[in-house]
Amino acid sequence: MSFQNISDLNLQGKRVFIRADLNIPVDKDGNITDDTRIKAALPTIFHALQQEAFVMVTSHLGRPNEGSLNKKFSLEVVQQRMSELTNKPVYLVKNWVNDHFELRKDEIFLLENCRCNVGEKNNDKSLVKKMANLCDVYVNDAFGTAHRAEATTYGLAIQAKESCAGFLMAAELNGLKKIYENPKSPFVAIVGGSKISTKLELLVSLLKKVDFLIVGGGIANTFLKAKGFEIGKSIVENDLIEVAVNLINVSSNGGGKICIPSDVVVTENPVNGSCSRQASINDIYKNEMIVDIGLKTSIMFEDLITEAKTIIWNGPVGLFEIDDFSHGTKCLAKAVAFSSGYSAIGGGDTVSAASKFGVLNNIDYISTGGGAFLEYLQGIDLPAVTSLSNKREKS
Repeated sequence: MSFQNISDLNLQGKRVFIRADLNIPVDKDGNITDDTRIKAALPTIFHALQQEAFVMVTSHLGRPNEGSLNKKFSLEVVQQRMSELTNKPVYLVKNWVNDHFELRKDEIFLLENCRCNVGEKNNDKSLVKKMANLCDVYVNDAFGTAHRAEATTYGLAIQAKESCAGFLMAAELNGLKKIYENPKSPFVAIVGGSKISTKLELLVSLLKKVDFLIVGGGIANTFLKAKGFEIGKSIVENDLIEVAVNLINVSSNGGGKICIPSDVVVTENPVNGSCSRQASINDIYKNEMIVDIGLKTSIMFEDLITEAKTIIWNGPVGLFEIDDFSHGTKCLAKAVAFSSGYSAIGGGDTVSAASKFGVLNNIDYISTGGGAFLEYLQGIDLPAVTSLSNKREKS
């Protein structure tokens, strides 16, 4: 799948519409707690400014109701931080679809939360047409929303005079292509988190690709119960026990090997300072719950990761937010970071874990997209990427 990169186009004097992903976390007092996504959008914005383009940027923030704007969903907080980071004037344009506004060179026009526009989510044709009239060049730099066919992520790419991928979007797709279309073996995937149901298609897809599939967290609990082990009051999806059995059978019949814990950390009360113990998977009491992988399992998984040439990691293997139960996730994070293989991670909790344990800078590829990252790995076409590709084929 090919598409134009922003560096392929002459932007001088053109009106450039950048769809970024500025959906940053904000605390209850309206303060940004992590500006990573704003910083990630800057290379594309700076490139357009340096090309003497007229620059406008939009994004969603949270989940506002279309047709109205609650202050907590306003990009005003982004405007202030972007101005500080760029040392440029950043102007927030409220009703940018219908109100006239004049663009100026060497300044950034931040278009208010695009999901406040009626018709954004369902890719309304009349809305797309109005947006297309605002620009000469459309740039999609929002990989995090690439799995959504919305007006600013899909329709505008097709309707605009010229369309291309921004630097972040291109880097994301190139990174994913490297790890998934031609991975080096041994190929190890780590999938954690609480529920199989949210990652079922991912697990099915990975089993066809990887040599080893390491499972942890609540997902591992479901596999353990499927194999007949007592898991006490641990998180489990009883309605997916049969699905887990089927996946184990696929693994046994030539798919990637599913690696489940051989020992775990259990407790009656999952809080710091509570009494916990290391337990074999056949020695868990009914009043206990699994909160982390055990020491033997950590070593076993670390060895697999150390030998791997390609590694994908999505989801923690325990309650890493609680220090007492973070050892397993910490060990795996460090193993991934310092492996000689090519490493890729994605998903908010996974990135948070890598950040907590100080290894982000040692990961080869960090995806900014949660849902988009998972859907790509499942082999699902991403609408935003498809629209860029189709646009190039028609041009």
